[in-house]
Amino acid sequence: MIEASTAFDPADARCWVARGRPEDHAEQLARAWADFPDLPNEAPAQDRMARIRERVAALRPLNDAIREEGERERKRRNFAFVERRIAEGKGAARDHFILQASSRHGYDWDDAVQYADGTIAALSGWEPRRSFHTRSGASADPLDSAYAQGFRDGGGRFDDPFDAARRAYAAAAAMEREPRTTSVQPMSRPLPSSWPLPTDAPRPTRWSRRLLIIGATAAADAGLALPAMLQSRSGHQEMTMILAVPGQGFGPWNSVGNAETECAQKSLPVLLADVDPDDILVVADGDDLDWIDHHADLLPLCRTMERTRNSVIQQRGQFRTWLDRGLDTGEIMAGGHICWTKVAQGLSGRLGEFTARYGGPARPRGHQIVVELTDGTSATGFMTPQGDLLKPEAIISNKAHLRKHMAAILRRFASAIPHY
Repeated sequence: MIEASTAFDPADARCWVARGRPEDHAEQLARAWADFPDLPNEAPAQDRMARIRERVAALRPLNDAIREEGERERKRRNFAFVERRIAEGKGAARDHFILQASSRHGYDWDDAVQYADGTIAALSGWEPRRSFHTRSGASADPLDSAYAQGFRDGGGRFDDPFDAARRAYAAAAAMEREPRTTSVQPMSRPLPSSWPLPTDAPRPTRWSRRLLIIGATAAADAGLALPAMLQSRSGHQEMTMILAVPGQGFGPWNSVGNAETECAQKSLPVLLADVDPDDILVVADGDDLDWIDHHADLLPLCRTMERTRNSVIQQRGQFRTWLDRGLDTGEIMAGGHICWTKVAQGLSGRLGEFTARYGGPARPRGHQIVVELTDGTSATGFMTPQGDLLKPEAIISNKAHLRKHMAAILRRFASAIPHY
């Protein structure tokens, strides 16, 4: 047993063991470095390069062995995966042909895959690969030879000009003889797990017409920090928020995360009795999402149905995008996707006929946002539906919030009316 060493000495096998190398590899690496150590910097460059080439040549057998070992492990894992699929009853015809190639002809993984492709092509009535349009079907490439063998085992004949027509007719007749299984009726509503991720394209919705379903794991995840993000949005209290607890049920939830509220489990129809949402978001994954999918038939259908996914950082960004579409009472914002561009002068976004761009530092402090029309003129002469005149320039104090403020300004202008 070689003990690990903390100091890095390439001629010491212990340093390679400490960095995850097997002992036999570590000994060969250390021997190569001991036999061909680096020359001092004062040595001529050509001598140092020659020494490096000698060490590389000494390590070539080890590197070749590592590559071959990795290749064997890859093929072993692939065969094990196919065997596991068949044992679980999930194997397709291709999987069975792969194992047949291994047991009957002794093919390795790559050859077995080609054998399965050839067998499926023959049984399906397809033309063989272009390289096999010869009388013998012979090929010097082992992979091509495996494909040809599978094609012949599947009933294909390279020397028969009517082979493809004969096999196509047989395949069609076999399909007609197969018992017709009851077709699976399409679901009347998609599962929440298949819902798209939140974007800024859907139109904004009032908080009172929004529904948020959070999994128990996501609600307790400090990395997501959902309560803090919700509390920063005014009006979110009007939204319906439901906590999904796998195996227990559903219950009301609030941004404070009250334990008593979370424990009050109710049936989903009761929680949704007085809810008529236009926008639903599911923040869940794993068992929580499976639990919500199991009750998908109880969820209402509405215009926008989305769910967060992927990493924590991405989910936070998606949740923030969804929150940005919330409307307070009396507030009006335009919908639609904002096209963002990053040019040399700074960030700019376009929505409809309006373009908001970064106008540079403002004096005495702050940062300027300028709104222009398509022709580059200032977006003057617009007002909100309530009659408030909109200014085509704005000053913000924190440049980190530039995109957020630009999006809000663009949506206000896109929902504005001309002021005469």
